[in-house]
Parts: sequence; structure tokens; C-alpha cells
Amino acid sequence: QVQLVESGGGLVQSGGSLRLSCLASGTIFSINFMGWHRQAPGKQRELVAGISGGSITNYADSVKGRFTISRDNAKNTVYLQMNSLKPEDTAVYYCTVLHLGRNYWGQGTQVTVSS
Repeated sequence: QVQLVESGGGLVQSGGSLRLSCLASGTIFSINFMGWHRQAPGKQRELVAGISGGSITNYADSVKGRFTISRDNAKNTVYLQMNSLKPEDTAVYYCTVLHLGRNYWGQGTQVTVSS
């Protein structure tokens, strides 16, 4: 079993920055994909950014150039640096990891961007 705990969410003004962290713990052998999804009220959950075991990254078009995903394999942690935040970035952000063929999800952290 793998447990994920996110942190770093909060309230920020438009144009501001936040850094999300997600720590994976438990019986961990090898984490492949790590990513961040988000879900805004009334909308479907969407992939915001992902990073492979080889540190290849991908981003949703809406966040390219503003968000940066990174990982620290020694700490089993994935980060999401969010800059130039916009009100439309307001959502619950979920961390996800792929471990031994199974997807695990965190409990989510709220990000609210005020205009």
C-alpha cells in the first residue's frame, strides 16, 4: 500500500504563486509516473502535469509556461510549482502516483485564486 499526503494549497491572489508537495509513504519499491490532477466545482477532473520515472514531463495546455512539475526520488516526493496563478486555476488538486501497476490518489488540497 502507498499513502499520499499533499500540502501547500491555500488562498492566493491572482498573479501569485504556490508550491504543492506530495509525499508518498508505505511499502514503496519503484514509483513510475507521478502527477497532479485538479477538479473545479462542476467540472471533470483533469490532468494538470505529469512526470515519468525518467523525468519526462507533460502539461495541460492551460498551465504550460506557468506550472512546473518536479520530483525527488530519494524523498518519494513530487512537487508542483505554480506561478502566475489565475482565478480559473481554483480547484482541488490531487496527487497521483503509479506504483507496481496501480494508481494511488491523495486526499486533495484546495487552491483558491482570488481576482
